[in-house]
Amino acid sequence: MRNVVERVLNTLIYLLESPHPVTAEEIRRTVPGYSQDSDEAFHRMFERDKELLRQLGVPIKLDALDVWEVDFGYTVDPDEYAIPDPGLTPEERAALSLAARIVQLGGSHAGLDGLRKLGGVEQGVAFEPFGADLGAEGETLGAVFDAVVQRSPIEFTYREGRRKLNPYGIAFRRGHWYLVGVTTEGERVYRIDRISAIDKGEPGGFERPAGFNPSTFLQSQPWEAGGDEEVKATVRFDPEVAWWASRTLGVEHSEGHLEVTIPVSNRDAFVGWVLSFGPSAEILAPEELRRDLMDRVTAAVDGVVA
Repeated sequence: MRNVVERVLNTLIYLLESPHPVTAEEIRRTVPGYSQDSDEAFHRMFERDKELLRQLGVPIKLDALDVWEVDFGYTVDPDEYAIPDPGLTPEERAALSLAARIVQLGGSHAGLDGLRKLGGVEQGVAFEPFGADLGAEGETLGAVFDAVVQRSPIEFTYREGRRKLNPYGIAFRRGHWYLVGVTTEGERVYRIDRISAIDKGEPGGFERPAGFNPSTFLQSQPWEAGGDEEVKATVRFDPEVAWWASRTLGVEHSEGHLEVTIPVSNRDAFVGWVLSFGPSAEILAPEELRRDLMDRVTAAVDGVVA
């Protein structure tokens, strides 16, 4: 599918940038993805691509290549293809630019690409979004949101185990969406991109407390709220980072190493936090958390080597 998208986009760019109509043979020789096919395969592929572009609203036309109108070529009029100027004010363009940068889908800057046509990207602004990337969790987030709205109990897989929950709400913190709800054991918080295989129950299956605010469940440290069984983690920080760790944890520290024991309910978040200190922090116990940290480091190294 990716090859098809690239080929179709390259064809569109070629037609838009060509100063004159181009024949199918010129497209075949110039656009990557066509040149290696047989005549029959090329014509089938090109017909499908033309139809796809037309379905997307691209005005592909056949124009004569000479005054005798013997040979014809394909062309896309840039003025006809371009959208009309909506007459946005500078404030409206700035607002659209901000909105496009808040959410990113799968690493794509498609929203910003569209804003370039509208003149909506502020001069000198970087294109990195400062919100959530929904590429990996967009479908799951939609299913969870639907369950929250309909008050449908759900069952899902989390850390290779099945969980049952009355979903009260969702909240965003530090680049991730979280699901907040209640199980038979009390309130729980789950990171949505770790959720899979959702099964929804009947709508109206529970009552949400009046005035419930899911964000209040995320005011603590990120590893204090989660769907894992709570464990006590002991961590040792080297002197050069001990001051920062003590400030984050709210514990007293004067000088030298810092060794603390912390209750952990979200192992992923906790391991990520410890890794942010680099080699200056070490998980001493329990052994399962040490293994989680080593697995994360090994996976990162393997990814770089690959």
